[in-house]
Amino acid sequence: MRPVNLADAGFLMMEKRQTPMHVGGLHLFNYPKGVDQRKFLQEILTALRTEEEYRRPFGEYVTTGRAGPLRLYWETDDHFDIDYHVRHSALPQPGRYRELFMLVSRLHSTLLDRTRPLWETHLIEGLQNNQFALYSKVHHAATDGASAMHMMNAMYSTSARTRARHSALSHEAYERYKSQRLPPAAGRIEPRGRELKNVLEALRQQYDTTTSLMSAFRQFGGAFFGRSGNLAVPWHQVPRTSINTNVTGSRRFVAQSFDFERVRGVCKATDATVNDVVLAMCAGALRRHLSSQNERPPHSLKAMAPVSLRDDNDLDSSNAIGFITADLATDVADPEQRLRKIQASMAAGKDLLRSMSQREATLFMQITQVPALLSSVLGLAGHFPAFSTVISNVPGPREQLYWNGASLEGVYPASIVFDGFAMNITLVSYRKQLDFGIVACRRSMPQVQRIIDYLEEALGELEELAGLRTAPRRKPSAKTKPAAATKPKAKAKPKPKPKPKPKPKPKAKAKAKAGKATTGRQAARTQPPRASKPKLAGTATAKG
Repeated sequence: MRPVNLADAGFLMMEKRQTPMHVGGLHLFNYPKGVDQRKFLQEILTALRTEEEYRRPFGEYVTTGRAGPLRLYWETDDHFDIDYHVRHSALPQPGRYRELFMLVSRLHSTLLDRTRPLWETHLIEGLQNNQFALYSKVHHAATDGASAMHMMNAMYSTSARTRARHSALSHEAYERYKSQRLPPAAGRIEPRGRELKNVLEALRQQYDTTTSLMSAFRQFGGAFFGRSGNLAVPWHQVPRTSINTNVTGSRRFVAQSFDFERVRGVCKATDATVNDVVLAMCAGALRRHLSSQNERPPHSLKAMAPVSLRDDNDLDSSNAIGFITADLATDVADPEQRLRKIQASMAAGKDLLRSMSQREATLFMQITQVPALLSSVLGLAGHFPAFSTVISNVPGPREQLYWNGASLEGVYPASIVFDGFAMNITLVSYRKQLDFGIVACRRSMPQVQRIIDYLEEALGELEELAGLRTAPRRKPSAKTKPAAATKPKAKAKPKPKPKPKPKPKPKAKAKAKAGKATTGRQAARTQPPRASKPKLAGTATAKG
C-alpha cells in the first residue's frame, strides 16, 4: 500500500453522491479521409483495451487503513478489468452537439467506483459532420489540469501518420513520453562531506520558510480589513447568489470554442494578459446572467483562479495547484474599469505567490484550503461560500494533434462543482482557439447554456473597448419620434378639424404593408455584421 498525500486526499474526503470529485474532458475528432469508420473505431478500441501495466495511480484503487477514512492508501488492483474502464457509446439520431452534451452531462454526473481504479474512458460515435468524440474522466485525487495535459500529449501525436499501440495511461507509453520531454539525467554524483547541509543551514532554511509564511498570512489576514491593497481573499464579502448554493448530483455540460486571435487582439490593445481578458469575459457573462435573473448583488463576485505550482519537469505529481482569488468586478458597469480592477486583483495575488518559494506556496495553499475542506465536510459551504465560482485557464498544445490519423478539433474540459460552487468554467488553449467547457448543477443553473451567449457578448464588448469592433448602431423604432421626445412643443392655435379621408382600397392596404416589410428588410441589411460565430456555433442552445 502507498499512502495518499494530503493534497490528493482532500478531494477524496470532499466527495459524496451530490459532489463527484472527478475531472473530465471531451475531445472532438474528424475521421481521417476515406477511412472505414467502423473499422477505424474498432482499431482504436483494441489499442485502448490492451492489457498492460498502468502507471500510478491508474492501476490502483483507494483503500483505508487502521485509522479509517482519515488515512487513505493506494493499493494495486489485482482484478483489473479493462473492459469496465474503456467503453463504447453511440449517440441517438440526429447526432448533434445537443445529443453529445446530453450524454456527457449524464456521464459526468455519476460517481467513479471506489473499489476500482478511479478513471473511465468513453469512445462516442454517431456524430454528424464526419466526427467522433472521446470523453474521459479521472478522479481529481489522481490528476490536475497540468497533469491531464501531459496525459493528452502522451496519447496524441503531431503527425497524422503515427499510430498509437498503447493507452496513454500505460506505464510504457508514459515512460516513452517522459524520455522525449525531460532532459537526459546527469550522471550520479556522490556528495562530498563538506557539501552536505549542516544543521545550521537547515535551521536557517526553516527560519526563512517561517518568515515567508508569516508575511503571507499577515497579507492574507490584512485583506479582510482593507489593508492589503488590491489583494482579494476567500470568504470576504462574497455575495450569495443562485450560483452559491448546495448542489445536487445532476450536471449540465456545454462547450464552445472562441478564436484565440480575438482575445489576443484585446490583450495587445489593453496591455492585459490572456488570463485577464478571459476573466473579464467571464465577469461580463456572469454580470449579464445575474442581471437577467434579477439577482445581481451589490458586492462583486469573486472567482477561484487555480494556478499551477508544478515544476516544468514534474510529470509525476498528481496535484500541484494553488489558487488566486480574483475580484471579478461584477459590480462595475464600465467594461474598461472592470478589466482594470481584475488586472489589479490578479497582480496582487501573483505578487503574494512570488514572495514565497514553491514549497512555501504549496504549504500556504494547503493551510488556507483547510477551512474550505471543513465547511464542505460539515455541509456549510452553501451558507458560507469561499468563492462565487471557479474559473480555470489550462495551457494546452499550440500545434495540431492527431490520434491514429484522426485530427483533434477541440479539447473541452469538464471540471467539478460542489456545495457553494454550482458552476465551473474551465478552458484549454489549443491551436488557435480557446475551448471553453462549462459544468453546472442542473437544478441551480438549468439554463447554463446561456452563459455561452453571454461570453460572446462580453468578448464583443471588450473588442469595442479595444477599438477592434464598431459598436452596432441601433436605429429608432418606426413608432418613435425623436424630435417630439426631445423638444417640447409650443402651444399652437387650434386648427379646424380636417375632413375625413376616404378609406383606402384593399389593394392600397396590401401595398402599404409590403412597403413597411421592405423597409424593415432594408434596415436589417444596414446593420453592421456581427462578430464571427465560434466554432461550435449553435451549441449554446444545447441542453445537457
